[in-house]
Amino acid sequence: MIYIREAHPTDGWQVPVNVEEKILIPDPKTLEERRKVAQEFAAQFKVSLPILVDTLDDQLEKAYAAWPDRIYVIDAEGRIAYKAGIGPAGFKVGEAPPVLEKLLAGTAPVPAKTDGAGGTKP
Repeated sequence: MIYIREAHPTDGWQVPVNVEEKILIPDPKTLEERRKVAQEFAAQFKVSLPILVDTLDDQLEKAYAAWPDRIYVIDAEGRIAYKAGIGPAGFKVGEAPPVLEKLLAGTAPVPAKTDGAGGTKP
């Protein structure tokens, strides 16, 4: 899991539901603050996966178009084996486990290689 950034920080674009649910998080200004927010999230939601934290200039978020949230499954060679739609409404959490099961069983298909411009190579 990679924590990228706050979608609705208190010092940014805050939404009423966050106020109602008391999800009041200022935009982290340092990497240490970002790590702390990720740790608090993991504790609150009982996340047992390791959580990596994106850089303050959001390099991973930009590279993978992960905002506001998205599910990716990366294979052992570092290739994208599954990419969900943009969340939270665009992805279906139930789609990832079968991909993971295939990867763990060694039967997952190899994804197409890209040409770097969004097209695929044969």
